[in-house]
Amino acid sequence: MQKCVLASGNIGKLTELSAALADFNLQLISQSEFNFVEAEETAVTFVENALIKARHASAETGLPALADDSGLVVHALNGDPGIRSARYAQKSANIKPTDADNIEKLLNNLANTEDRSAHFVCVLAMVKHTNDPEPLIATGRWHGNILNDIQGEGGFGYDPVFYCPVTGASAAAMGKEKKAAISHRARAVEQLRELLA
Repeated sequence: MQKCVLASGNIGKLTELSAALADFNLQLISQSEFNFVEAEETAVTFVENALIKARHASAETGLPALADDSGLVVHALNGDPGIRSARYAQKSANIKPTDADNIEKLLNNLANTEDRSAHFVCVLAMVKHTNDPEPLIATGRWHGNILNDIQGEGGFGYDPVFYCPVTGASAAAMGKEKKAAISHRARAVEQLRELLA
């Protein structure tokens, strides 16, 4: 079995991706198993940031690495919050904003805006080694609209205000299984599976 470091300490992500790639003889190991500082995401695109994280994890461990970078792109806001989705409402360097803070800023910035179209993006980048000249890049997008108010109890991040026309519900209200089947991450994983095959 080929060991591969997942450039994330998120256990949910590790479980989800391990299950999705189980038939490719890959053993994903969380980067938290190794003692190194996370990569600084200094790029302006999801692809570049995913590659920065993958190459960094590979350099630190000597193993192939898989990383993802994802976020919400709102068309009326010129793509914001984009790569800064998790820290959209950040006011100081050492205090991370909550999901509620980020949602509040998003809704305030969209007040009186007619175009509420948006999409989630997930980019998965896999490298065989640090200087791999041909990394595998898989991208998934999930299109919808930003609601005026929070709907639903589940999910995380912007899920309570992201409305999916296909299901007729917010990402927070549709349930884990439905979300896992149609989300941006599900689509990126599907594309990665095709590339690995």
